[in-house]
Amino acid sequence: MSDENQPFALPAEIREFQELARRIVREELLPLEQQYLAHPEKSISLRARDALRRIFPDEVTERLYRISQETGLWGLHIPEEHGGSSLPMLAKVAIMEEFYYSAVPFPIAEVPNILYYCKGDQIERFLKPCIDGTKIAAFAQTEPNAGSDPGGMMKTNAVRKDGGWVINGSKMWISNAHSADFVMVQAVTDPEKRQRGGITMFLVERSNPGMKVEEGGLPTWLDINPGQYLINFDNCRVEDDAVLGEVGQGFVMGQRWLTIMDRLLKGPFCLGKMQRSLDMSIEWAKQRYTFGKPLAERQAIQWKLVDMYVSIRAVRNLIYEVAARADAGEDVRREASLVKLTAANWGAKVLDDAIQIHGAMGEALELPLSLFYRYIRHTRIGGGTDEMQRMIIARGLLA
Repeated sequence: MSDENQPFALPAEIREFQELARRIVREELLPLEQQYLAHPEKSISLRARDALRRIFPDEVTERLYRISQETGLWGLHIPEEHGGSSLPMLAKVAIMEEFYYSAVPFPIAEVPNILYYCKGDQIERFLKPCIDGTKIAAFAQTEPNAGSDPGGMMKTNAVRKDGGWVINGSKMWISNAHSADFVMVQAVTDPEKRQRGGITMFLVERSNPGMKVEEGGLPTWLDINPGQYLINFDNCRVEDDAVLGEVGQGFVMGQRWLTIMDRLLKGPFCLGKMQRSLDMSIEWAKQRYTFGKPLAERQAIQWKLVDMYVSIRAVRNLIYEVAARADAGEDVRREASLVKLTAANWGAKVLDDAIQIHGAMGEALELPLSLFYRYIRHTRIGGGTDEMQRMIIARGLLA
């Protein structure tokens, strides 16, 4: 992304990190891309740790981890009191766009934002291990019959018993549950209140005998290696110190996770791929000749490129605005839904145009376009469908 594409002048500190990320992508990640794409049976994964270790020798993976930690990018979004760079959300979206330019994932600390509600012993058991990368968390809200309406339809429940809690129920489509060390589980604790103070968040360790992650996972077209799983809770007992935050506030915390981690951050996830697709399409249009002329001279191709460019500029401006508003402490639930809806739909169109411009080469697995398309298409479902985002936006407009 050239400077002329910046929607406004980012603060100097953010620009420095953004340029650093861009150099790492060009010097470290893109040279690895052909090897990465040559193994679709191993490489398709939304988790950096899983994908890198499936493909590359240990020294390559360790080098990327070392670069991440030594440059401060590893903890770019982690508060200073926990040893991170404490960069604002605006910095994170600008930096992550750069890393999503490549199919090869770059490792950074994966810390769900609601884990900062940890207190007492929870900080040592759950938060710090996520920050240093020794533990992985999974988020469990969706159920077999409670996807788009978890607050009203959630059946997984937790009942007070003998000074602790007993959880029963099932969760479905839980990303990375197979590799998670613990799961952030939403359960109904007051059937009358439900999402209005009757759902609580629990931290359940993978070793708990009452929680079982079903073997085999749920294979989808997105990931040959299943990345989503069914979890069953059968009289799963946890102590009071397993409650994250306050009893009854689990649904609110889940919405905070969804707003930032699974909606706003879908913006740069799509945008990096959109920019890469445009850059590849421009280069291809200049070198690919048909009937004696490069594709770049064909008006049909020129207009596709322009449409792609317009979408990218608009999405980038929207993402930056919403990130800045989040940094200012505003409630951005509606705006995060707008980011996700726009980036996912316009991103899918940009990838579709890029594949069409490349013709048969657009379907070749040696290019990242088909992989990017699958990822972006998924964003129209994961984290809340297009239809749910429209409902959230409409609710805000009509409030």
